[in-house]
Amino acid sequence: MAASKNNSAPVLPCGCCSPRRGFLSRLAALGAAAVLPGELLAQDAKKSAARGKPYRIDVHHHLIYPGYLDEIAGSRAGSPVKWSPAMSIEEMDKSGIALSMMSLVQPSASAGDLDKRRKIARQSNDYAAQLVRDHPGRFGNFATLPLPDVEGSLKEIEYALDALKAEGLGLMTSYQDKYLGDTAFAPVWEELNRRKAVIYTHPLSPDCCRNIKSDVPPSAIEYATDTTRTIASLAFSGTAARYPDIRWIFSHSGGTAPFLVSRFTRLEAEMKEKAAQRMPKGVMYELKKFYYDTAQGNHAGALAALMKIVTPSQVLFGTDFPFRDGAEEIGGLAAYRFAPNDLRAIERENALRLLPRLSA
Repeated sequence: MAASKNNSAPVLPCGCCSPRRGFLSRLAALGAAAVLPGELLAQDAKKSAARGKPYRIDVHHHLIYPGYLDEIAGSRAGSPVKWSPAMSIEEMDKSGIALSMMSLVQPSASAGDLDKRRKIARQSNDYAAQLVRDHPGRFGNFATLPLPDVEGSLKEIEYALDALKAEGLGLMTSYQDKYLGDTAFAPVWEELNRRKAVIYTHPLSPDCCRNIKSDVPPSAIEYATDTTRTIASLAFSGTAARYPDIRWIFSHSGGTAPFLVSRFTRLEAEMKEKAAQRMPKGVMYELKKFYYDTAQGNHAGALAALMKIVTPSQVLFGTDFPFRDGAEEIGGLAAYRFAPNDLRAIERENALRLLPRLSA
């Protein structure tokens, strides 16, 4: 490059104009102790998403159909929540999310009498199907079932999967005093095993623990624990082994299950013959074949524990919108430093392998 007339040094492109250089400069400004903070990574990921085509698939994204909160008044624990399709799409566009799998906010169709549960399931499924039609390529449907009503659930499976073309089912981790390994649900699992269905699960406040006097809300402790209870129920009852063609997804990096592995393997040894009959390939085999989304389980401790059980091929991207957003999820996954191919699999490819109709 030629010098200027006043013999000053040639003007070079400013390093701070490079996106990568700018990110590293901001990182350095935080000091040597701050290593890859999730907030900055999330900000840069969101900017990258804005520049390119959204590609992520969110398997943990909630809907609330009109009138639902009034119908379940008094039966939903947790903070007040607002949602609309426009809110979801705005968040998806900010976070580079191409498609979100919708599921009804807890307690879903587990609340009320038989007729009310059936009504909630049907209204939710019809509403989700309309969302899919209204916004092609942006939404999918994990359909609701009115468990523990087996007869109603079998009818809703046929309607949701055959008429509405839902991609899978969205269930709670427990229904009244029953966890998903309960033998009462066997006819439902037989049908879903025949269909090789995908079942997404979400926790709620279980009947056992709704009246604990504490400043800590149920969502902070009981939700993750209820996921663990139903994982154990499915494995130790033999349900997971008996219906091997059902693909199960568990929320929040498996709740507390990854931290209790040594207790599970000890229990398996204590059960001896009974465990061998119910889990011929062992409890770890069952845990390894499940899928886990990382919504609210995207911090280093949860991911490290989960990665001791499964490979990245069993991990799925989830935001838990509208309770959390994509920035938190993207930042947590980036800070964990997954290999690029593994991160791409978690954010998209694993969901397409599990739910191939999403790529149509």
